[in-house]
Amino acid sequence: MALPATELRPENKKELNDPEELSRYWDWHVRRKVAWSADTSEKIVDALARDRVQWVREAVAGNSRATPQALARLAEDSSGYVRSAVALNSRATSEILEMLAADEMVDYDCTLQKNRYLVREAAAKNQQVNSRTLAFLARDSEEHVRAAAASNPLLSVESMSKMVKDVFWEVRNNIAKNPSTPVELLTYLSMDRIMDVRATAAQNPRTPAAVLAVLAADRSWEVREALARNELLEGKILDELSGHWSWMVRVAVAENPNASTETLKRLAEDQDQSVQKAARNWRI
Repeated sequence: MALPATELRPENKKELNDPEELSRYWDWHVRRKVAWSADTSEKIVDALARDRVQWVREAVAGNSRATPQALARLAEDSSGYVRSAVALNSRATSEILEMLAADEMVDYDCTLQKNRYLVREAAAKNQQVNSRTLAFLARDSEEHVRAAAASNPLLSVESMSKMVKDVFWEVRNNIAKNPSTPVELLTYLSMDRIMDVRATAAQNPRTPAAVLAVLAADRSWEVREALARNELLEGKILDELSGHWSWMVRVAVAENPNASTETLKRLAEDQDQSVQKAARNWRI
């Protein structure tokens, strides 16, 4: 792993190209770069897992070359940010994730003005988590943990069936986005009271054609725009949406590969320049 000479000035130029030397460099920013690199050997990555600086260990925890042994050690790190990175790592074992599923580390989210359980959220997203642990996280008392679990394609249909009625809209929205959500639940979510959830269901490739046809008449133009971006939408519905009053819906139609030549020709003469541009740049 070579670093630009402007970033460090080692006494021995060999250090510029030697990952092992760089992993012992005095500047922790350099060691962090080595720890992040996908080209760094497992041996060096594991050695950096013992680094005295938290941010170097966090980089190791997020590296796909970190061994399960190193991740197991970092899963007990004093820093919650390190443990959170471990929980996101695809090499974390189900045993590690089961332990992290009960982690109490919180971080204050200034945007939401509330604490977030970042480690549990990360564990809920990891596709190496076992079904029992994922079901446990799907029942978590913290809404963002449940939302993270709702996004996991490994989530059971049993858990999904309960979560489509969750009080937190982001949980329902993530179920609507999940590629594993069954047709009957997508149909249910297509009638959700929250516009964002219906829009997400409109874009899911598994949402049945009959439901998409109903969403084409949704009261919100945002839902119709999302629908128009569904590449499985029939050309007939796209033709109908091409006459919608919102230029954003018409642009979405023009950018859909299923739009007919006739529809595109008509949109190429649209009164809105953005619609014209989208139609003229697409297959004409």
